[in-house]
Amino acid sequence: MQVAVIMGSDSDMPVMRKALETLEDFGVDFEVQILSAHRCPDELKAYVSSLKDKGCQVIIAGAGMSAALPGACASHTHLPIVGVPLLGQALGGQDSLYTEVQMPPGMPVATMAINGAVNAALFAVQILALSNANKAKAYADYRTNQTNKCLNKNATLQEVGWKDFAK
Repeated sequence: MQVAVIMGSDSDMPVMRKALETLEDFGVDFEVQILSAHRCPDELKAYVSSLKDKGCQVIIAGAGMSAALPGACASHTHLPIVGVPLLGQALGGQDSLYTEVQMPPGMPVATMAINGAVNAALFAVQILALSNANKAKAYADYRTNQTNKCLNKNATLQEVGWKDFAK
C-alpha cells in the first residue's frame, strides 16, 4: 500500500472519492479509513503509527470543520501528510483551511485548496514519482494531456470566435 486516505466522517466521502478515483487512475495502491481525530483518537494513532511498516509513503487526510485530522496524523508519523480542507456549512471551508495551514513549526502538512481532493491525489502521485519511474511517466503523460486539452480548446476558440465558443 503506497497511500493511506483518511477522512474524519462518512460525510467527507463525496469529496474524497475524487482523490480515490484519481489514485485509482494512476494505479496507486491505497487504503481508505474513516477515523475521526476527535471521536476515535486512539484508533487513529494506532492506524497512522502502523502505516510506515505497511509500506505507506503518503497520507492524504480530509477533514472539515475543525480539520484537526491532518495535524493529528502528523503528530503520529514522519510520513508526508497531504491535507484536504473540506467545505463546511458555517464558514465555507475557511475554518478548515486556516486550521491546516497554521500548523506549528516542525509539524508540516501540505494543504490543498478547499475540497482539493484531486490535487491531493496528484501531489501524492508526484511524491511517489520521485522513486518510481512508472509513476513519473504516468504523471508526465497526465500533464502532457492537460496541456493538449488546453491547446485544443484554444484552437476551437480561435476557430469559432468568442461569441460562439462554448454556447
